[in-house]
Amino acid sequence: MRKWQNFIFTIITNVIIVKIHYFCTPDIYLEIMSQKLLLSAKEIDIILHRLACQLIENHTHFKDTVLIGIQPRGAFLANRIKSILIEKYQVQEINLGYLDITFYRDDFRRGEKILEANKTHIDFVVEDKRIVFIDDVLYTGRSIRAALTAMQSFGRPQEIELLTLIDRRFSRHLPIQPNYRGRQVDAINKEKVKVLWTENDNEDAVYLIGS
Repeated sequence: MRKWQNFIFTIITNVIIVKIHYFCTPDIYLEIMSQKLLLSAKEIDIILHRLACQLIENHTHFKDTVLIGIQPRGAFLANRIKSILIEKYQVQEINLGYLDITFYRDDFRRGEKILEANKTHIDFVVEDKRIVFIDDVLYTGRSIRAALTAMQSFGRPQEIELLTLIDRRFSRHLPIQPNYRGRQVDAINKEKVKVLWTENDNEDAVYLIGS
């Protein structure tokens, strides 16, 4: 009986692989076959609640604190964190803004790929406020450097902290470290960390994609 189960499972697996190979482009096929699940939806939910609690511990009622989601992917994480703070922990009146860093990046106009700008939406005063930057992956640190430069146009905050879901700690180009991290990932430079959100990608998951 067990031999038949293994045989059927092998057939089904091979059929799935053939279909993926047939319907996908070579690049997408290689990405799917080389990806490894780092965090499931349940694990992400647990991590987000932990990060929310850590923010409450340091900022209490958020009276002088504002959250800034770094566009584009940090906006999804920032929205989730805000929802948890309000719905689960009854924190009221949280200021959340979104910061586009496209024109502040040090690789702007350097590559062949045209960078598309996102919207910046900050409709509150940041002067003398405690700011928490929120982004999904901390990699080289260059995006955060760009965010720090972009933030200068809005005023002089009291302090700036960084919250990230994934910290690729061995890939830093600049001396930037997160104050709040979901998980540390040790990945070589050619590997990619892909964060998916239900709102945009139809699932919550984090994958490590091989080179």
